[in-house]
Amino acid sequence: MRPLYRNLFLLFGIVSIVYMLYKFNVDFSDLKERIATAGLYLPSVIGIWVIVYAFNAGAFYQIVNSGDHDKYLPYKHAYKLTVSGFAFSYTTPFGFGGAPYRVMELSSYIGTPRAMSSTVLYSMMHILSHFFLWATGAIIFAVFHYDLMNGFYWTLLFLFFLIFACVLYFFWYGYRNGLIVKLYRILLYIPVVKKYAQKFYDKNMAAMEQVDQNIAYLNSQPKAFYSALVMEYVGRVINAFEFFFILSALGEHISFADAVIILAFSSLIGNLLFFFPMQLGAREGSLAVIVSLLGIGTHSIGLFSSFYTRVRELFWIIVGIVLVKIGTKHIMK
Repeated sequence: MRPLYRNLFLLFGIVSIVYMLYKFNVDFSDLKERIATAGLYLPSVIGIWVIVYAFNAGAFYQIVNSGDHDKYLPYKHAYKLTVSGFAFSYTTPFGFGGAPYRVMELSSYIGTPRAMSSTVLYSMMHILSHFFLWATGAIIFAVFHYDLMNGFYWTLLFLFFLIFACVLYFFWYGYRNGLIVKLYRILLYIPVVKKYAQKFYDKNMAAMEQVDQNIAYLNSQPKAFYSALVMEYVGRVINAFEFFFILSALGEHISFADAVIILAFSSLIGNLLFFFPMQLGAREGSLAVIVSLLGIGTHSIGLFSSFYTRVRELFWIIVGIVLVKIGTKHIMK
């Protein structure tokens, strides 16, 4: 990536951090009191993401290095791009910023088609692991809280798994045949943008087809595909320890199964409202609802839980922004 672009990413990250601190809505005396109350749990909430990102980076490492080529991404740089990429995803609407950052960092070393295909593949894998987490949370809720299940919840459960089946088919088809060209062609039928989309398509058709070929190639390597998916999924399950630690800090003793349910529900609501940067408001509301449904404290527990997740996010966003300028000269072996 050119130094100018990297500096622009850095500047955007700094501005985002300042804005989030401004919108944090917690005075310093209250912040000091809450952190003191958290004790050793707050470092645990932050530190568990060292492990979560390790699994995320492992999946990214597997995807980028799959195939027959002479340039490989070292794991430590996969970790760096993972943390920085998620920092930009957190701070942009629709989570848009992380993917372009990864593409721009990788393209100078492995070419734009391979950088794009690797990033698209990882994004698809990341989304797919979301659905597996939500399915896990739904099953655990139905099994461990069977007494709460009624006609409404059983209907929601049926609709979710119906959608889940459709999503699995969509991703199976996409991994087998590639998606970029097919999805882009939708723009060719939109009146306002089709003229410009057609020009871009004519100019970059070969590169886009190459991206699709690279995506489809992973389907022929089931070991790389499934190992990446498993690492993403395991990382998400480990993420449930975050809520286990948070609620323990607040004096609520919960099972790990309930922690998975809370994570899955808050993740689902946050992704349904994906257009909010850092899921502002969505997470607070979802946490308040799910802890109340599970009978864990009151709505305020959900709000305090959200406070700890915001501190964790802010910490890792700062780390990710700092890493933008570190280790950029020799990303590839």
